[in-house]
Amino acid sequence: MPRFRLTPELLIRAYCNGHFPMAEDRHDPTIHWVDPDRRGILPLDRFHLPKRLARTMRKNPFSIRVDTAFRQVVLACAEPASGRNETWINDDIIDAYCGLHAAGFAHSVECWIGSSLVGGLYGVSIGGAFFGESMFHTVTDASKVALAHLVERLRAGGYRLLDTQFVTQHLIRFGAIEIPRHVYLRLLADALTVQGRFYSWDVASSDGAPPSATSRHSMTEMS
Repeated sequence: MPRFRLTPELLIRAYCNGHFPMAEDRHDPTIHWVDPDRRGILPLDRFHLPKRLARTMRKNPFSIRVDTAFRQVVLACAEPASGRNETWINDDIIDAYCGLHAAGFAHSVECWIGSSLVGGLYGVSIGGAFFGESMFHTVTDASKVALAHLVERLRAGGYRLLDTQFVTQHLIRFGAIEIPRHVYLRLLADALTVQGRFYSWDVASSDGAPPSATSRHSMTEMS
């Protein structure tokens, strides 16, 4: 089968129709389009913040930045990690999502300690939908704090859908659920009718400070 080129335009069309690309592993050049029967989402109005993580966030252990090291975040997500020997992010996917980022359709949320990037996540933003792609951490809780910040940012920006693609035990702790494809497509269609404002948080907060459990849009805590 001839290889095709992942372009920003192709990726946007695919996401708008409920598909996303994956490779078999980091070094496999083959791209597969995935459209699962059951889709993972994290309802923005039912996000649960574990109490221990809320305590961590109140200490502000990380400097939260957005879109300052997008490629670095994607490369970190493509590396093997504890409990994950292989990843689905190959070179074509890395280049394609960096192209999406340059076009304004992909973003990273980053956790820094000094000059060191210690965790973060990246995803795709189209209309009022955010499609979470991957996350990583090298310091405890860094990816979780990035996720909490993302949720507050999406809420502040009027987003309607946070797509997690699949559901893991890690995401279930934060309120992620699994829904049938036809329900997902209905939610996606609704989210695409509005325009989310990814940077509205930065307009409201001049220092881009990370959200806390006591913020105006406070999150539900759970043990």
